[in-house]
Amino acid sequence: MASGNDKVFQVTDGNFESEVLNSDKPVLIDFWAVWCSPCRAVAPIVSELSNTFEGRIKVGKLDIDNEQATAARYNIRSIPTLLLFKNGTVVDQIVGVAAKAKITAMVEKAL
Repeated sequence: MASGNDKVFQVTDGNFESEVLNSDKPVLIDFWAVWCSPCRAVAPIVSELSNTFEGRIKVGKLDIDNEQATAARYNIRSIPTLLLFKNGTVVDQIVGVAAKAKITAMVEKAL
């Protein structure tokens, strides 16, 4: 799913706490699924942001079909959903396809 040069990591129910909740940087998580075509529209933007903000934020993708516990914990009802975590708390979210500028602004607000 991820292209070779982006910095996006795979988020799982198993690594969610250590990689996201305990992160010392803001973390942008893309909740997605293989069958979701709008998710494929957002994926390149998420990948670009992982490079743009490298070292300042972490960017991860969570497959809601494989990692159902975390998706349920955050009441993910519609995908794509982007959640921005800071200090273990959701500080912002975008549901559905959004322009790169809107996602970038959300990230910059958290920095």
